[in-house]
Amino acid sequence: MSSSINLSELKAIRSKLKASGKKVVFTNGVFDLIHAGHVDYLVKAKALGDVLIVGLNSDESVKRIKGENRPILKQEERAFILSNLKQVDFVIFFNEDTPEKLISELVPDILIKGADWPIDKIVGKDIVEKNGGEVKTIKFVNDQSTSKIIELIVKRYSK
Repeated sequence: MSSSINLSELKAIRSKLKASGKKVVFTNGVFDLIHAGHVDYLVKAKALGDVLIVGLNSDESVKRIKGENRPILKQEERAFILSNLKQVDFVIFFNEDTPEKLISELVPDILIKGADWPIDKIVGKDIVEKNGGEVKTIKFVNDQSTSKIIELIVKRYSK
C-alpha cells in the first residue's frame, strides 16, 4: 500500500528536475490523521514550486517524538494518503528525528515549515540557503492539529 520512494531513486529524479530548471519544494512532518489544515498547508507549499516532496517521519521516529501512542496510522497508510493528494509529487520516509540528512541529500530549492517554526530554527535552513535556495513558513489558517482531533475523540467517547 505504501507509496513512498527510496532515496537513491529520488536523488536521480532530483538531478533531472534540477537540470530541467524545475523548482523543488520540500516539507516534512508526521501527517497522522490527515485533516483540512494539512491539506491547506500542502496546497500552499506546492504553489511555491513545481514539485513537492514530503519527508514523512517513520513510525519509529514518530514514537520517539510524539510518544508511544503515536502514530495512529502506520507509515504505509500515511504515505498512501499523502501520495494520493494531487499536490504531493513524492513521499519519502526518514527514521531520524529531523529530516536534515534528507535535506542535505536532496538540496531542495525551497524548504517549507509551518509558521509555528521560527525560520532560524528550521532544520536544513543552512543547507538550502548555502545552495541558493529559500526557506519559508506557511501560516496555518485553521487551528487544527492531529493532537486536538485525538483529544476531541477521547473527550467525546470517554464519557
